[in-house]
Amino acid sequence: MTSNNSTRSTVPTQNISGITPDVRFLLLPLPEFTLLPFGGFVDKLRFSADEADYSQQRYCTWQVLGLQKGLISSSSGIAVDVEITEDEVVLSDYDYLIVFGSRTARGSLDVSTHYSKLLQRAARQNLTLVGIDNASFLLAACGLLTGHSVALHWRHEQEFREAFPRINIRREQLYCLDKKRATCAGGSAAIDLAVELLARHCGRARALKGLADMLVDETRESVHHLKSLNEEISQDRHVTRAIGLMRSHLADKKTVDEISALIGVSRRQLDRLFKKNVGQTARQYWTEMRLQHVRWRLKNSSLSLPVLADEIGVQDTSYLCKLVNRRFGKNPSRLRNHTT
Repeated sequence: MTSNNSTRSTVPTQNISGITPDVRFLLLPLPEFTLLPFGGFVDKLRFSADEADYSQQRYCTWQVLGLQKGLISSSSGIAVDVEITEDEVVLSDYDYLIVFGSRTARGSLDVSTHYSKLLQRAARQNLTLVGIDNASFLLAACGLLTGHSVALHWRHEQEFREAFPRINIRREQLYCLDKKRATCAGGSAAIDLAVELLARHCGRARALKGLADMLVDETRESVHHLKSLNEEISQDRHVTRAIGLMRSHLADKKTVDEISALIGVSRRQLDRLFKKNVGQTARQYWTEMRLQHVRWRLKNSSLSLPVLADEIGVQDTSYLCKLVNRRFGKNPSRLRNHTT
């Protein structure tokens, strides 16, 4: 999977069609990058790049950047070819450096020493640095998000807050454009971000070109509540609202009584609605949500038990171990090392 232009050390003022590109992108996939945001972002560029559907880089251009020549494997095993290396690239020839994060936050953090020099150079050259998915962890670790707000995947908000407590998180935003920095929650939101960036340089009409071909009904604004987080579980508006609040207050000491008060129903009514829609009481559902969060963290991060306990509002790690063992039949250590 490669882009269609040949490798070159600089981007000419005019492309092969004699048209000066409106905007120029460098794409930097990290090891084990997730393929969905990368593919969605690149395909949106491709559709907007020329008049028809010939994939010619006329109105916008892009190249895949890497530390060295070779292939970079995605988390699914599909690889992309590095077209231009850190030593070859003339950063001033580009407008944006788009960094596609690793599958896990830890994966993005672990490579920070390798990519820091390149990212710092790009910042000094006044490129807009864009972190997609877990790439926000890398930018923050390199000190490049200080004084900026970030948009994150909902699953990684607490982990990011623990690691970088001084950086403001924009909740319920698909992407965040903040001066010379931009961040994106990942997934299909990369398409929405690409549309916004293209609109700023190529005009709205060109930015929207090809969405029907991509079977995308419409673009989403940066502030967007992801309905699928809750609607796949229940169509009842009170239950949907309660689940959203539970997810937002995963680490807090709030009670189910406080949740029911916030949505304007009694605790008894809320339990009745939960029983009808999901087969559990509200408290049982919230406990399960918290334990599934811990289970995912154990398998996809190296965070310590005290940190995981804080993430779900449990102060006593021994009690956390008891809860995990009771629910999954394994203590946290065995659950973390278990492959299935």
